[in-house]
Formats: sequence, C-alpha cells, structure tokens
Amino acid sequence: MNNKNLDHEILKLIEAQPEISEREIASRLSVSEELVKTRIANLKDTRQKILIMGDGSNALSVKATLEAENYNVVEIPGGFSSLEAVTAEKPDLVLLDTGLADPEGFKICKQLRTSSRYWWIPVMVLSEKGEVKNRIEAFESGVDDYVTTPFNPVELRVRVGMILKRTYF
Repeated sequence: MNNKNLDHEILKLIEAQPEISEREIASRLSVSEELVKTRIANLKDTRQKILIMGDGSNALSVKATLEAENYNVVEIPGGFSSLEAVTAEKPDLVLLDTGLADPEGFKICKQLRTSSRYWWIPVMVLSEKGEVKNRIEAFESGVDDYVTTPFNPVELRVRVGMILKRTYF
C-alpha cells in the first residue's frame, strides 16, 4: 500500500473511532506501529490556506463563508501587515479586506508581485468602493480579482474557488 492510500486508511479509522490507538491501527492495516506513528506525524492540514489582511469590517463574515467551504482561513486583524505574514503563513490566496480601497492594500499587492518568492500568490480585494477607477487601480497594482461589499457569499465562494483552481490546477 502506498503512503497516500495508507494515510487515507489511517484517517478513515481515526474518523470512525477517534480513540483508536496507533497499535490497533497498525494491526488492522497489517503494518508496523512505527510506520503508523510516522504517517500520523507527517499528516498535516492540507486544506488550501487563505490569508485575510486589512482594515475592513468584513473579515468575520468572509472567514465564516470560506471556512464553511473547508478552507483554512487565517486572519491578520488590525490593518495591513508586511510580507512577514505571508512568509509566516504561506497562503494559497491573499484576501485584502480594504474597506475603502486603502492604498496600503495595493502597496502589499505590489510587494507580492515584485517578490521573487511570492509573485505567484493570487490576491483578491474586498472593498466598499466599486467605482471603475478603484477597480482599475487595484488591477494595475496586480490584484487578481475585486469584490465589492456587501458581498454575496455564493459569489465569493465561486470567485475564490476559481482563482485557486486557475493557480493550482
């Protein structure tokens, strides 16, 4: 059995019986207990990670909407952060909740686009400003998508899903 299948079988057993021991898992799968311990140690959260940064008031509802779709959502509250947050979290998507199309959000986007390590990470802006000039400014700074608030949860889920699909498949 390859590691992927073994991991799947281990997870199935754990989901069915959360209190199951590593020894019992090994016995049921006819593998060594050491191998089970190693595979469990190597299992990690494989959900796609979305980093929400910004000063907007939508973070809580955005987080709930995306977590309902089984994304791993990390919020950096209290305004914009530097690339340190991106370095620490290694997100699959950065969502800038800019409130009023804050120029700091576009600055972060430009930093990502000029970074040799993070240029590929997609960026979505969530903003109260829906005027064409605001959207143009966002897209010129390297934003991949722009959603105005109040947002439709279904639309947000679809847009996030499509960005991640284009980036990773």
